[in-house]
Amino acid sequence: MFDSLFHAAHTAVIHLSTVLAPVGGAAAAVVAVTMLVRLLLHPLTRAAVRGERARAALAPQLAALRKKHGKDTAALAQAMTDLHREAGVSPLAGFLPMLLQIPVFILLYQLFAYSTVAGQANTLLDSTLFGVPLSAHLLVPAAAWLPHLAVFGAVVAVLTALAWASSQRAVRLAALQETPPTGLLATLPRVLPYAILISAVVLPLAAVLYLATSTAWTVAENALLRRGYPARAAAVTPASGAATA
Repeated sequence: MFDSLFHAAHTAVIHLSTVLAPVGGAAAAVVAVTMLVRLLLHPLTRAAVRGERARAALAPQLAALRKKHGKDTAALAQAMTDLHREAGVSPLAGFLPMLLQIPVFILLYQLFAYSTVAGQANTLLDSTLFGVPLSAHLLVPAAAWLPHLAVFGAVVAVLTALAWASSQRAVRLAALQETPPTGLLATLPRVLPYAILISAVVLPLAAVLYLATSTAWTVAENALLRRGYPARAAAVTPASGAATA
């Protein structure tokens, strides 16, 4: 079954590359596939954002539960689970769009990693971006050094800018929590977005393009769906807490 899916995906990307030949060929096809996947997942992302806002509205009640149960972690966990269930909120809903992307990413990675498809030479390996093969790795240049470093350098610069934007937002959201994290928990939201830069070292250019496009979509989606959310969350939480009191 996987072989049939892999072959079908290979054929589809080849055809899409032909259609998009005037604007980048296979590289444009990777970007187009990424955007299509994210577009299909957009309804799930919107649902996740609604759940995020609903969880923020539960903050005063969660604070009351923590005060009530103190160090009884088992009772606290059960009470929090019951509260989320009654409110129709899933704490894990926000991870669903990310999890559903994993099979697509793996398939795309393999399209530019395998030398053969259904016993035939994988023609996608001949695809390039400004002369650099989409199957190339940063530390293993398959072309002249200058274009190789220029292309990867541009992609790394984009990834760094996107990681910075994600890091700044994560830090702002962490600071709005009822009890802002400290120590390692405070550092992780600031540092974790930069882990995507590792992809530029260990993955082929095609997979790095996928991650860059998907991350850019996420940043834009956050700006659209969560615009003003930190400020509103800060304003709503104290008001809710006062009403509860």
